[in-house]
Amino acid sequence: MKKMCYLLTMGLLAGSLTVPVFAASDADSASDKKWVIATDTVFKPFEYTDDDGNFVGIDVDVLDAIAKDQGFEYELKSLGWDASIAACQAGQADGMIAGASITDERKDSGWLFSDGYYNATQSMTVQKDSDIKGFDDLKGKTVGVKTGTQGATYAESLKDEYGFNITYYEDSPTMYQAVLGGQVVACFEDTPIMASSIKDGDLALQILEDTANEGSPYGFAIFDADNQELLDMFNAGLKDIKDSGEYNKIIAKYLGEDAVPTEEAEADADATETPAAEEEAAE
Repeated sequence: MKKMCYLLTMGLLAGSLTVPVFAASDADSASDKKWVIATDTVFKPFEYTDDDGNFVGIDVDVLDAIAKDQGFEYELKSLGWDASIAACQAGQADGMIAGASITDERKDSGWLFSDGYYNATQSMTVQKDSDIKGFDDLKGKTVGVKTGTQGATYAESLKDEYGFNITYYEDSPTMYQAVLGGQVVACFEDTPIMASSIKDGDLALQILEDTANEGSPYGFAIFDADNQELLDMFNAGLKDIKDSGEYNKIIAKYLGEDAVPTEEAEADADATETPAAEEEAAE
C-alpha cells in the first residue's frame, strides 16, 4: 500500500471539498491533475452533512479510499443531483459520484460508468397511518419523486397502469415533507436512502412491503470519454478496497454489519462490469 498523507478542507462558499492525495514515492503514481468530482447535497447515507458540519457518507468515504489507494488528487463539489449532471455535461466536473444507478438509458445518453459499487432497489413510502397499502390504492392520486432518479423512472413506469400523477422535487428532504404534509400521498426513492432518512429523522413514514423493484447498481460516472483514466483508477481502486476489506468497513459504518454485501451480492455487482470498449461505444 502506498504511503499517503492528505488534507481535507471544506469550501463553505464554493460547496466543495478539496482533497489533495500525495504518493510518497512511486513510479506508478497517478497524474498530477486534480480531478473535479461532483456529488449531491443530501442523499443520506451516501452523501450528507453530519451534526458536526462535516460532509460525509458512503460515496464520500469510498471515493476517499480509492483516491488514497490510487494516489490521485480530487476536489469534491457538493452541487446537488441536477447540477452535478449539468456540470459533467458542461465539462465543469470530470466525474460524478451521487448514488447514480447504472442503466442502459443513461449509457445511451452518453454516460460512462464504473463497475457497480453498491446495489440498491427502489420502493414506495407513505405516511405511517396512510390508507395507501399498495399501488392499487394510488388511482387518481399524486406521488412525489426526485427529478432524474431511478425512483422517478420506477414511478413513471407504473403511472399509466395504476392511474396516478407525479410531482417532481429537487431534493429528498422536500419530497419527504410533501408526503408528511399531504401534498402527495407517497414517494418513490432508493430503499436504503429512505430507510436511513426515516430512521435518523424519526419521520412518521413507512416503506411499504412488496413495492420494491429489482433495482440496479450504483456507479461512478463520467460524461467525457477523455476522462477514462479517472474511470480506470476508480475501478482499480474499488477492487483494491474490496479485496482489503476497507469497502466492507465503510458499508458497516453507515448501514450496519447486516448490510455488508455477501459473496453472492458481490458477484451480482461484478456482473455489471463493462469492458472499456463497450463503454466507449455507449457514449
